[in-house]
Amino acid sequence: MDFDLPPTLAAGGIPWESVLLTGTLGPHEWTPPKFLIPGSEQGGPAQVVCDQNGFMVQVDVKHFNPEELLVKVKDDYVVVEGKHEQRKDGPGMVTRQFNRRYRIPQGVDVLAMESAISPEGFLVISAPLLRGESPRP
Repeated sequence: MDFDLPPTLAAGGIPWESVLLTGTLGPHEWTPPKFLIPGSEQGGPAQVVCDQNGFMVQVDVKHFNPEELLVKVKDDYVVVEGKHEQRKDGPGMVTRQFNRRYRIPQGVDVLAMESAISPEGFLVISAPLLRGESPRP
């Protein structure tokens, strides 16, 4: 098998960071697979918006039941935790757990914060702005 690697490597071995991020190793070039290229915040598992309409966090939780989720406010953050024990997933078993926290901007009415799960499996956390306030990071 010929993997088309250069005959000699640098003293530290293959510079993987350079290879994976730039797609080059010496004179050799390649295109990194899509899964290696970082996505945008809007395309990831969560979306955060704070504008004149208020503060909103949307998190993909389709693999969790509502009783497996915890949403709480701690200091200046809204914290989302999810965990479920082993369950059948195709031919095997899977356990999932995540912890995320999102900074709550100044001017958001934390006491009016609400959360709900959409039919598509997204946890939506929202809060209006305090009267007369504009959002500030």
